[in-house]
Parts: sequence; structure tokens; C-alpha cells
Amino acid sequence: MSKVAIVTGAARGIGAATAQRLAQDGFAVAVLDLKADDCADTVSAIESAGGKALAVGADVSDAEQVQAAVDRIAAELGPPVVLVNNAGVTRDNLLFKMSDADWDVVMNVHLRGSFLMTRAAQKHMIEAKWGRIVNLSSTSALGNRGQANYATAKAGLQGFTKTLAIELGKFGVTANSIAPGFIQTEMTKATAERIGEEWESYVAKRAAAIPVARAGIPEDIAHTVSFFVSEGAGFISGQVVYVAGGPRN
Repeated sequence: MSKVAIVTGAARGIGAATAQRLAQDGFAVAVLDLKADDCADTVSAIESAGGKALAVGADVSDAEQVQAAVDRIAAELGPPVVLVNNAGVTRDNLLFKMSDADWDVVMNVHLRGSFLMTRAAQKHMIEAKWGRIVNLSSTSALGNRGQANYATAKAGLQGFTKTLAIELGKFGVTANSIAPGFIQTEMTKATAERIGEEWESYVAKRAAAIPVARAGIPEDIAHTVSFFVSEGAGFISGQVVYVAGGPRN
């Protein structure tokens, strides 16, 4: 029987690529996003490649929806032993222009969402005496103009990861964090639009500042997730890996 993985924010971008990669690795994957219908493309891609997937709709910042989603996943796919906390939103603005709501929604999705999902899923990992948790941080955790909310949330996830590693390690559960640099997704496309730059020239400009001389793609992150959740990575826990084409990009 396949081990079960949950990937949040899996309708598109990094989450979709990660869900597909884990399915290729042999996991049955719960493809979770705000609306189950939005997950159809990811589920279809997994199933057409011979994998097993389940579309799940839930707001990760809502405790009741999270518990219901994890219970459903455990009942329909099996107990989840891998959790990838990828769901995220941006509400970028300079500090003096940032509203309370801009701050709160970013904290709720990234931090509260990761906390609720992990709290709900960890019992299945502890019962199995094996588990893998991967939290998506960002190079923005190092500080980024116009992202006081996002940078704070992404830095917070690193502290959350390290604490999970300490608390859950004796149960055979590892927790690690990936901090992507510039990745070509709908979210970064929206950033280019917000600052009034053409997408192609924006990508070229960002790539020029990256030591490996290219922009990242979602599959770069999915590959790193695949490594962290592998059997062979069982002695790696509490780490943050910057997947950014250089030390901080």
C-alpha cells in the first residue's frame, strides 16, 4: 500500500509540481487547496501518469476545515505520513501602507495554516513511527522590501520547523524547510504585474542576478522535497535549505 502525502496549495505552481513528483515517487497524494475544483488539473496529471490522488478543498487557516480534511484523507487514501506545507499568499506593500488585513491574511495562511495542518497530521505520523514534514519558507525570510508580512511569516516557518524537529524526532518524524529563491510561478508573475514590469524582462533581470544564471522552476523545489521525504534523508532534520541558485537570491 502506498504511503500517503498531503501537499497544500497544490492546485498550481510549486504545490502542483511537488504533488506530481511525490506521486512519481510512489506516494498516494492528497492535493489540497482552497477549492477542490481547482485541484482537478493536478489530480488529472497524477492519475494520467498512473498515480493515485485525491482533490481536497480546505482553508488551511480554519481549524475545523483542516481537521475535517485530514480525517477525510486518512479515511479515503490512508493515514498521511508526509506533509508539505506549501499554501501561501502575498499581500505586498511598504510597511506604512500595509493594512491590518494584509498582515493578518499572510500570517493566517502561512503560519496558522502550517500549524493547524501539522497538528492534525502529526498523530498519524507518530502512530506510524515514521513521518516527513516539509515547510516552504523563502529567501524573503532574510528580509525583502515591501514584504514585512511575508518575510516575517517565512522566517517564522523556519523556527516552527526547528521546533518540530526537536519535538517529533524521537517518533521517527523529520521536519525540514525549503527556502526557494526566484521561481517562475503565477505568484511571481503577479509581483511583476504589481510593479509594472513585463514578465519576460522581469525574469531575465532576476536571472541575471542569480549565480547559476537562470530563474528557478517549480520542479527545482519539487526535487528537493522528494529528497527530504525519502527514506535516505532520515538523519536530516531541523534544516533550512535555500534552493535559490546561489547563497541568497
